[in-house]
Amino acid sequence: MSVTTDKDRETDTADGSKSDETVETEETETEAEAEDTATDSDAADTDDSEPATDRRWVRRLRIGAGLTIFIAALASSGFLGWQLWQEKQVEQASQQAQQAAVTYAQILTSIDSNKVDENFAQVLDGSTGEFKDMYSQSSVQLRQLLIDNKATAHGVVLDSAVQSATKDKVVVLLFVDQSVSNTSVPDPRVDRSRIKMTMENVDGQWRASKVELP
Repeated sequence: MSVTTDKDRETDTADGSKSDETVETEETETEAEAEDTATDSDAADTDDSEPATDRRWVRRLRIGAGLTIFIAALASSGFLGWQLWQEKQVEQASQQAQQAAVTYAQILTSIDSNKVDENFAQVLDGSTGEFKDMYSQSSVQLRQLLIDNKATAHGVVLDSAVQSATKDKVVVLLFVDQSVSNTSVPDPRVDRSRIKMTMENVDGQWRASKVELP
C-alpha cells in the first residue's frame, strides 16, 4: 500500500502533469476568452452594419432631395414658360389692336357727303357692342345732316399709344387731325382731337366697342 503525499503531488505537477484545479482554471479562462471573442465579433458586426444602414439612408435622402429639386425646377420652368407665352400673347394683341384702331379712327373721322352710305357701312363694320348700337341709332339723323350741309371731313392719325391691354381687349389713345369743310365753312378747318378707343377681339377681328373724346 502506497501513500501519496502533498510533496508527491507537487512532484507530479513539477514533472509536467496538470492538476485538476489547473485544468479547471484553464478551461474557465478558455471559455471566458471565447465569450470575449464572440462579444467582440458581435460588436464588430454591429459596428459594420450600422455605417451601412446610415449610408443607405443618406443615399435615399440624396435621391429624394434630387427628385424634389428636379420637380421644382420643372414646375418653375413650366410657370415661367406659361408666363412668357401670356406676355407674348398680350403684346401681339396690343400691336394688332393698335393697328386696327389707327385704321378705324381714320375711317370714323373721314366722311364724304356723296358717299355717306358707304362711309356709314364701313363705320358699322368696324364697330361692336355699345358704340355700334349708339352709332346705328344716330346714323339716320347724321346722314341727312351731312347731305344737307355737303359736309366733308378727312382724318389723319398723328400718334397712338396703348393705354392698357389684355388678350381680348385693348384701350388705345389716338391723336387725330381732322380737316372739315361744309357749305358754311368752305375752306377746310383743322380740328385736333384726342380719342380714347376700346378695341375688342370679336371672331378674330379687332372692333371698336367704345369711342370717347376725353
